[in-house]
Amino acid sequence: MSSNPAPPDLPLPVAALSKAVKRRGATLALNGLDLIIRPGQCVALLGPNGAGKSTSVALLTGRLRPDAGEAALFGGDPRDIAGRGRMGVMLQEAGLPRTLTVREQVDLFRGYYKTPRPLDEIVRLAGLDGLERRRCGALSGGQQRRVQFSLAIAGRPDFLVLDEPTTGMDIDARRGLWTAVRAEIARGCAVLLTTHHLDEAEALADRIVVIDHGQVIADGSPEAIKARVSGVAIRCRTRLSDAELAGLARVTGVSRDGGRITLLTTSAPATLRELLVRDETVDDLTVAGASLEDAVTRLVQAGAPGQPRQAEVA
Repeated sequence: MSSNPAPPDLPLPVAALSKAVKRRGATLALNGLDLIIRPGQCVALLGPNGAGKSTSVALLTGRLRPDAGEAALFGGDPRDIAGRGRMGVMLQEAGLPRTLTVREQVDLFRGYYKTPRPLDEIVRLAGLDGLERRRCGALSGGQQRRVQFSLAIAGRPDFLVLDEPTTGMDIDARRGLWTAVRAEIARGCAVLLTTHHLDEAEALADRIVVIDHGQVIADGSPEAIKARVSGVAIRCRTRLSDAELAGLARVTGVSRDGGRITLLTTSAPATLRELLVRDETVDDLTVAGASLEDAVTRLVQAGAPGQPRQAEVA
């Protein structure tokens, strides 16, 4: 790697991108992206569709090579078998053989590793108890995701990549997976998480990296990311236009989710007084501290910087 060596008090990186550039046809998917992930760290990689998240994951897992810059896994090429054997991957789109039972599939997959977890431990950690004899083709979408998670942790990985891991899962299954991921982090495993569920990122990650247009636009703890936007969010339904809402007192950001509006403001009383004067039909009104989703939305709306920034927490 050409990047500067880590300070002596930081463990060596598990995975890293250094000035990574990747083109998809005429599109620049990554534009000089730097990203360093260390042992025992859970990094949530967030951003809008097309921001470069999937490309970053593909580079770190060796499925793509950068057009410029470098990608490293355990200090070597991500395509090297030695490094890949220390990694577990749960991709957003991955199929399972329909005719194998859950137990047969997990047992087959764990055989690919030198020191795999015991079969029964994998089944328990992935919340698959009672499903072992069911054929993979007969599983629901959420159950298939749990099987895919079991395969990712089968080899006791030092680096775990989770790409939208809880898609299709019910609440209990999601929380069970979160518990298992926290246990992996506690034993020193590094985790890279991509998710559209911002509550999931906040529940698991100690570090949030927001990217857009292939560049890092924010990097820090969930609390630090939230602190970068105004501290209060007003949510409501209103007939006012976005332009009218943006002009209300102390408003710093406006976003829509269907028919519901989120206003970020530096003073909820000032904004509310003017909002209710301008629109007496306002309903479904709530006021709360700005969430991680509010912060990420606001940061993306502000636009990517002119120059790439180092994605590393001091």
